[in-house]
Amino acid sequence: MEDRPRVSTLINSLANYSNTIQPTPADPDAKPAQGGASMGTLIGVYLPCIQNIFGVILFIRLTWVVGTAGAVAGFLIVFTCCCVTMLTAISMSAIATNGVVPAGGSYFMISRSLGPEFGGAVGILFYIGTTLAAAMYIVGAVEIVITYMAPSISIFGDFTKDASVMYNNFRVYGTVLLMIMGTIVFIGVKFVNKFATVALACVIFSIIAVYAGIFVNWNGNDNLFMCVLGKRLLKDVHLDNCTKTPNGYLYNLFCKNNLCDPYFITNNVTKVRGIKGIASGVFFDNIADSFLYDGQYIARGKDPKEIDRLDGSSFNQVMADITTTFTILIGIFFPSVTGIMAGSNRSGDLRDAQKSIPIGTIAAILTTSTVYLSTVLLFAATVDNLLLRDKFGQSIGGKLVVANIAWPNQWVILIGSFLSTLGAGLQSLTGAPRLLQAIAKDGIIPFLQPFAVSSSRGEPTRALLLTVLICQCGILLGNVDYLAPLLSMFFLMCYGFVNLACAVQTLLRTPNWRPRFKFYHWSLSLIGLCLCVAVMFMTSWYYALLAMAIAGIIYKYIEYRGAEKEWGDGIRGLALSAARFSLLRLEEGPPHTKNWRPQILILTKLTQDLVPKYRKQLAFASQLKAGKGLTVCVSVLKGTYTANCGEALAAKQSLRRTMEEEKVKGFVDVIVSRDVSDGLSHL
Repeated sequence: MEDRPRVSTLINSLANYSNTIQPTPADPDAKPAQGGASMGTLIGVYLPCIQNIFGVILFIRLTWVVGTAGAVAGFLIVFTCCCVTMLTAISMSAIATNGVVPAGGSYFMISRSLGPEFGGAVGILFYIGTTLAAAMYIVGAVEIVITYMAPSISIFGDFTKDASVMYNNFRVYGTVLLMIMGTIVFIGVKFVNKFATVALACVIFSIIAVYAGIFVNWNGNDNLFMCVLGKRLLKDVHLDNCTKTPNGYLYNLFCKNNLCDPYFITNNVTKVRGIKGIASGVFFDNIADSFLYDGQYIARGKDPKEIDRLDGSSFNQVMADITTTFTILIGIFFPSVTGIMAGSNRSGDLRDAQKSIPIGTIAAILTTSTVYLSTVLLFAATVDNLLLRDKFGQSIGGKLVVANIAWPNQWVILIGSFLSTLGAGLQSLTGAPRLLQAIAKDGIIPFLQPFAVSSSRGEPTRALLLTVLICQCGILLGNVDYLAPLLSMFFLMCYGFVNLACAVQTLLRTPNWRPRFKFYHWSLSLIGLCLCVAVMFMTSWYYALLAMAIAGIIYKYIEYRGAEKEWGDGIRGLALSAARFSLLRLEEGPPHTKNWRPQILILTKLTQDLVPKYRKQLAFASQLKAGKGLTVCVSVLKGTYTANCGEALAAKQSLRRTMEEEKVKGFVDVIVSRDVSDGLSHL
């Protein structure tokens, strides 16, 4: 009876979350819906972050990561990824407590802290990452259905014999699912918000079912066995056929024309329990890593004589479909910890953003990190290593490993993970177009102006179409293991720049940078930045360079076109601090002859049209100093400043334009004086 109020409270919280959740505006000028700015920490930040962090990787890849990397390395992989998000969350908390946080969330924080060039570049990267996340969720949802729920709907034959067949199914069904989800987002954003409650409930109950199953199977599960030949794992062999009986199933499989595979002859066949339970001590067998090359047999040990590369036929043995290393697994797992900005993206709808964002985000990261780290150890202590490394559960009849651990039934996980993955995909497809529209409305990237337009219903239709197109490109990759490292790059870039923004503001002692978050320190932001860059290059150095190149191209484009926005960014402050430091160093003593540079003052006479009368002066000055030294081009207008201030500004623009045409680098100034001689003396 005492638990009923707690259950009622949880249900009410989910209901309120459904009623108050808003699409991510990501627009600094956007106004929250009527009554929207009343969301608290639990509903506005904590629950959205929980929903976005717990994703498809938890259900379809975490057991494989644990089995491949081992308990120690697997724990380190998860811990490293969690550290990245925690340090970034601390930096976000500092930004949130530095002043008023209007609508716009993460994009607003980055652009207003680092300026339009960095803001636009990182905003685009964050948009691409969110869009590719939608592609990963869609491919993951299709994988759950085709591989584990309804394998009979495969339209390219038996996918267990050829991985390319499996991925072709993912591409076709993923495209169909994308069209359906894109249509839902276009016509029914309210449905997306309502479905968020269902997805969140599915995630919570699925995780509870996994924990319950681990302890229910404390002593193992006698209903799940694998067939092992020597040290190698076999595909989908019924227990009655797991024998070497002449003319039996395995005999006919390994022997053709009275010639048998040598490995079959020299090794026995055994039945191995897949879920051994914590009491069995299997944890000690799962401590070491078991990294494999693409095409190697999944087998016990690392003896190259026992685990050789395929020589043509796999003989129904389970083999690795991808080369694995510690760094590759970090890239595959990292998308599981993204989603920490879900709360800050709703900053315009929060009653007290400065309080809710730090508490809700950090609490969500602590919750999800605890779940991830504990399940790594529990999976290693419960499941046999061969089954953990069987990515698609081919040795147990194409079943999802984590679903067979859960209690009371595997369908709790299958249905729950499918619905939660759909919910996360819908949220990504809803938020990404609004983020793109916010960047377009800022006007810092001219070619994005068409996407600033909204439909008659106020929806970013054009941005949604572009999002669907980019998402389709991701779906054509057809493999979660290829998509995950790619989108990891874009999220890591975004997180890295959030940390950079905080570190730069603190080190420059910007006057308006006074965060009230007491757990913040600039060293944490610097560590977070270094960790983001390190994980990027550890995961994939060429993907990292690609992401940086995209950011660099966008940065230079904004700089070339001339960003009209001026947000008092930290990069200008960095330039000012560097210039001040250099000038103070020059005052330490007279310059050495090797360091001397000509300093030229050009006194320019202006015509009636306020253009230089003798512009060859500038070319002559450039030749005198050979492109080095300091040049100051000045002129004097006769009169009073109050009467001639407009002419002075026009003359200054004319001088600057002439200097650019003559390719002379330097400074320009025009003063107004009652007497020209006095003006020249002043200059």
